[in-house]
Amino acid sequence: MEWTTEILRQQLLSLAEPAYQQFSAALIPGCDNLLGVRLPALRRLAAEIARSDWRAFLDGQEMAWQEEIMVRGMVIGKAKMPLSERLERISGFVPLIQNWSVCDSFCVSLTAAKKEQAVFYEFLQPFFQSEDVYAVRFGVVMLLDWFINDAYIDRVLSLLGNVRHSDYYVVMAVGWAISVAFISYPEKTLALLAQDTLDSEVRRKAIQKIRESRRVSPADKEMLRQRFGGQQR
Repeated sequence: MEWTTEILRQQLLSLAEPAYQQFSAALIPGCDNLLGVRLPALRRLAAEIARSDWRAFLDGQEMAWQEEIMVRGMVIGKAKMPLSERLERISGFVPLIQNWSVCDSFCVSLTAAKKEQAVFYEFLQPFFQSEDVYAVRFGVVMLLDWFINDAYIDRVLSLLGNVRHSDYYVVMAVGWAISVAFISYPEKTLALLAQDTLDSEVRRKAIQKIRESRRVSPADKEMLRQRFGGQQR
């Protein structure tokens, strides 16, 4: 099948669920172009497109619905292509990100980052300096998804501690990333949480996320409560 925007749109419309659209729209303020198609269905469509003439699909496609944008991002992650082309297409996609849902689904689809850690780590650096909310969130969520490991944890925590963007969706992403780092690297993460230079709202969100996690022991949650007092709420 030769995939076009029109064919994809027909598929998406057939998969749309009004109840799920209402549910999702409530979680994404300001999003008025949502059909209500579930993520597993989007991933299946992206996988089919990635096995076809995906370059023809990606080049020159108009996108009206959020799900069309999400599928495009997933195709960039799934299709077989040279690393240089993938990075170029990622750079072209990031400006299309207008909410956390598109951002986070795109990041998790970029599995090439697991194999090409050094290249992707350097590629991500400019995003942390951006004034655009979702460019910064993209960088943070990429760290969360692919770089919380022995080789990168010190650099990741340093980057997270130096993010300076007051937008809610950036603060939440940084707090979330710190909470995930705590699960595998509690002592290193505690050192970051104790730093005076860490943004107070980021610290609060991170502690809240850690204390909400089922992967953190009751003893560690109590330790955080005692150590940081009322900062977690």
